[in-house]
Amino acid sequence: METTITRPLSQVDEGHTVNIIRIDGGRGLRVRLTTMGLLPNTQVTVIHNGRSGPFVISVKNSKMALGRGIVDKIMVS
Repeated sequence: METTITRPLSQVDEGHTVNIIRIDGGRGLRVRLTTMGLLPNTQVTVIHNGRSGPFVISVKNSKMALGRGIVDKIMVS
């Protein structure tokens, strides 16, 4: 049986590509991220994770900046 390690997106280092597993936020956050294309089973690549300032990711050939509070709620593997 294969075990999947799930962690917040905020803990992923720059240059790594991961899959979104779930979003641990309220309905409003889930709807907002869905409209941005951040859904379960979507691959994201971390562009910038400097531990301060905006967290920059690449999704479907688009770059976007997210706040630290949001990336703490996006669970990936």
